[in-house]
Amino acid sequence: MSFRLAAYGVCIEDGRVLLACHNTAAGRINWTLPGGGVEHMEDPFDAVVREVAEETGLDAVVERLLGVDSRVIPAAERTVPDGHPHQNVGIFYQVRITGGHIRPEPNGEITGAVWTPLPEVRGLHRSSLVDIGLALARTLPATGHVAPVPAGGLLQH
Repeated sequence: MSFRLAAYGVCIEDGRVLLACHNTAAGRINWTLPGGGVEHMEDPFDAVVREVAEETGLDAVVERLLGVDSRVIPAAERTVPDGHPHQNVGIFYQVRITGGHIRPEPNGEITGAVWTPLPEVRGLHRSSLVDIGLALARTLPATGHVAPVPAGGLLQH
């Protein structure tokens, strides 16, 4: 089983959420939250600020911890078919944009970022991370844990 620790930024302003456009290896567009892997010896708090800047060109500050989500993705559902399940532990932070200019990730998989009206999110082909982050931001659970978000239809892991 593979394992990944990641930090994601949930930025909601004026009824819109900041989403990043990820182009998959198969050439599909998949919308996700800005964020990504926590590097060795890096604090997740610092990782989310770095990831938002790298992927979107925007400067962010962390306002609060929203929660932690752990998902095991069965081997059959992985976009990288290596025959093994994968566990993703995501730390979700509420962030606020303080500056910068939206741009694609240089030499990366994120080809752009957009402010998306919240009602339009459900119609997008998106990562389940988007729904997890939005559920945490909406409910602010005292435990920091959101109920499992089913993957299917427009959602993918």
